[in-house]
Formats: sequence, C-alpha cells, structure tokens
Amino acid sequence: MATRAGYVALVGRPNAGKSTLMNRLVGEHLSIVTPKAQTTWQRVTGILTDDDAQLVFLDTPGLLEVKDLFQRSMLAAAVEALEEADVVLLVLDGSRIPTDADRSRLEEVLGEVRAHVVVALNKVDRNEEAALEAWRRWLSEHPAWTVHEISALEGTGVDALLADVRARLPEGPFLYPPDDLAAQPVRFFVAELVRECVFEHYEQEIPYSVITHVEEMREDRDPVYIQVTIFVERPSQKGILIGKRGAAIRALGVCAREKIEHFLGRRAYLDLWVKPLKGWRRNRAHLRRLGYRVPAEGEDPRAR
Repeated sequence: MATRAGYVALVGRPNAGKSTLMNRLVGEHLSIVTPKAQTTWQRVTGILTDDDAQLVFLDTPGLLEVKDLFQRSMLAAAVEALEEADVVLLVLDGSRIPTDADRSRLEEVLGEVRAHVVVALNKVDRNEEAALEAWRRWLSEHPAWTVHEISALEGTGVDALLADVRARLPEGPFLYPPDDLAAQPVRFFVAELVRECVFEHYEQEIPYSVITHVEEMREDRDPVYIQVTIFVERPSQKGILIGKRGAAIRALGVCAREKIEHFLGRRAYLDLWVKPLKGWRRNRAHLRRLGYRVPAEGEDPRAR
C-alpha cells in the first residue's frame, strides 16, 4: 500500500489561531494557546499518522513586522518552514477585517512559495460577516489557493480541511516513527508550558519579556524533578514575577506543575528560578544559548 508523508507549514499573521488549529489537528496540546497575540516563538512540530499517511505540521511564529533581533529570529523560523513545506496551510483570522498591512505582509512572504497553499479562514464561529467578506474578496485574487472556512476552536470544517491537506501530500515513506506526536524533546514542551502560564498570569510587557529554559530534568525520580529558569530582561521585572511574599511565583508554579503533570502523565516537582538576562531579545549569544536560530548580520529572512 502506497503511503503519503510530508511537511505542512501553518503560517499567518499573529493571533490567527495557528496553534489552536495545530492542536486540534494533532489531538494534543503541543503549541501554547492564550488570548494574547504572538505567543508562538519557535517552530513547533506536531505529527499526525494514520494507516497510510503522515502529516508533519510545522506551527510557526506569526508573520509580523520585525522590530528587534528576537523578532527577526521568529520570522526566520516561519520562512524556513515555508521552504521545507510540501503544503502551506495559511491561517487567517476571520473575526477581524484585514488591513493593508495584513494583506501586503502575507503576499510578500507567500509570493515565492512553491508549495500549494490551502487556506483556513478561521474563527467563523464568531459570525463577523463584514470581516469574512473582506477576506473572501482578497482570497478571490488568489484563485490557485484552496479555501476552507473553519473554526479551529469548535472543530467546524476541520475534517474537510484535513482531508484536503492530506490528499496533497506527496507519496513516500513516513518521516517519523508512527507513534511519535512531536519532534521536539520533552524539555522543550515543559519550558513552553511554564511560559504559557506566564502569559496567563501576568499582564502588559511581562509575558513578552520572559523566556524559559529547563536547566535540569531527572525523569528517574518520582516525582520527576524539573528545574526551570525564567529569564527576564530587567531586574525590576523579577520582583513583579515573584510578587509580594512570593505569592505570584507560587501561583505560577501551581499552574505550570498541573500542565506539566498532565503532559507527562506523572507527578512532577517543579523548581522555578527567576533571573535577569539583560536585553536577551537583542543579544545573539543569549538567543543561541537558549536554542533560537539567529539570522546572520544583514540577513533578510524573507529573502532566504
């Protein structure tokens, strides 16, 4: 029996619902999801395998106008996924009317894409007809793209979308073992779950100034011991993160431990440390050490 396998890059503007859609397609909570925009900072790989097809979904950071080195790194991750993709899954926020910046950014990045583009016009459950009509008019200018109107949150239209993407995969052997659900190591997802709780518990600039890193994970212990460092950009942010008499960091720890235990399927002892890492968003050495791909000096990720 011939099998199909390939990479499916989920791309779109920030807060379009890419992560919610990937989690829905894979059936696992792999990409963090919060009401705040731009929470996906690195490429997350989710794998869906059935009897004769394997879809390797690449959830990417939102296509944004870059303002610092860290955002250049995020854009580079999205562009690299587009280069690898056998199918591009463009996710659009159907609850808001597209701006000229939205349209031009998408056209700029997708202009050189060789793979077929399947469009997920998302959030149709919100019934924002003016926004949906505006997107439909723009999409009519791209007749080669296949369009599905969906709700990633409720699952509406997702089965038809998945069948379309699956049918467009090239024939070939599976790329990962059939039982794999993700390509990243467990430590990656543990760090992401802590960061998800930061987005849920803190406001303003704090979530966007925090980066998490698993320093130690002893899976031979029961409960499994996990030490995570939460880096902040400025010393003043450390006090906000910890809170009065440690109340904020304790609440964060409870949130993160519950998510991690659900993900691991076992008990965990979570040891959180908060440390300043001055200007990490603009520091090449810091970003590389924390596992981010950093574009070279003068490199335009869009031109790769």
